[in-house]
Amino acid sequence: MQTRKSKFAKSENRNNKPKTDSRKGFDFKHKKSEGKDTFSYLRKTNENVLNDRDRNLKSTRFNNSFGKSSKEVIEKDRKANQSDNSKRTSTEREENKKNGTSHSHDFAKKTKHQSAPSDESLGIRLNRYIANCGVCARREADNLIQQGEIYVNGKIMTDFSYRVQPGDSVRYGSKLLKREKFVYILLNKPKDFLTTTEDPEGRKSVMDLVKDATNVRLYPVGRLDRNTTGLLLLTNDGDLTDKLMHPSYKAKKIYQVDLDKPFSDTDLQKIRQGVVLEDGPMRADDVEIVSPDRKRVGIEIHSGRNRIVRRIFEHLGYNIEKLDRVMYAGLTKKDLPRGTWRHLTELEITTLKHLRA
Repeated sequence: MQTRKSKFAKSENRNNKPKTDSRKGFDFKHKKSEGKDTFSYLRKTNENVLNDRDRNLKSTRFNNSFGKSSKEVIEKDRKANQSDNSKRTSTEREENKKNGTSHSHDFAKKTKHQSAPSDESLGIRLNRYIANCGVCARREADNLIQQGEIYVNGKIMTDFSYRVQPGDSVRYGSKLLKREKFVYILLNKPKDFLTTTEDPEGRKSVMDLVKDATNVRLYPVGRLDRNTTGLLLLTNDGDLTDKLMHPSYKAKKIYQVDLDKPFSDTDLQKIRQGVVLEDGPMRADDVEIVSPDRKRVGIEIHSGRNRIVRRIFEHLGYNIEKLDRVMYAGLTKKDLPRGTWRHLTELEITTLKHLRA
């Protein structure tokens, strides 16, 4: 039986793989398109449950290449978007001719919006300023404000709507807060490291792995449990942290799951349709069996709920022997061996900051 490429599949023979562009890997969510069906072997076992729409969608979404360079993937995505926009504009023009309407009203709206003053010209909201100083994320900053731990110009500030102006003195306890240069570190986390900034029991944490990366204090974006490996982003950018962790932005996370027994088609369909866990229903964005013995499964989610992948498979009666996050918000493990880290490129930072809800 022939095996095909998958966005979930790992390279089993790294030493024999052809040389590729050494630039950092970044992947985008590709637009839907019709093309070669890369799910032929999976379709044979699920002919009675997979419809044509599923096949066309999956053949595109699971054909992302981890080996491509940032520029190659971005150029491909740019051309795809241009094609989409051109088709959409043409369709809209035809509809407007039929309806006797035009784009002038929308254009006026956009122009008005673009000319509005930026937030920073009116000052920076206090919780955002605290986050930008690397103290914590904005939600935690709200707690500090509420508890009366933030001082502005020598006075306790509990007004959440206050905007920090140039010349204001902002303190957290005795520490004067100043906006730091943002640092973005991508780590390929090994097993047996905690995702925490400090551990009272003195166990190994991810901070031990990046201690030489920068002098500023970093915070993990979300968390991977102790036994889970793979990609973890660390930064002092509180705004980006909030964005990536908020479910409305749907930051894509792809995991490879090694199970203790073959994964059944019935359970595959249960995950696709959604399962009900103790804290509510959960539906994966996509799932696929990626090994001939059916013990390795790829799953794509955007939920940030605690131990969500493990709980999905445990709910169905499986034990996870290995769990590895191979993609996070478009970032991949290309040229990043286990236990190592790297700084994000300017291109990657810009792309993350322009995520849309």
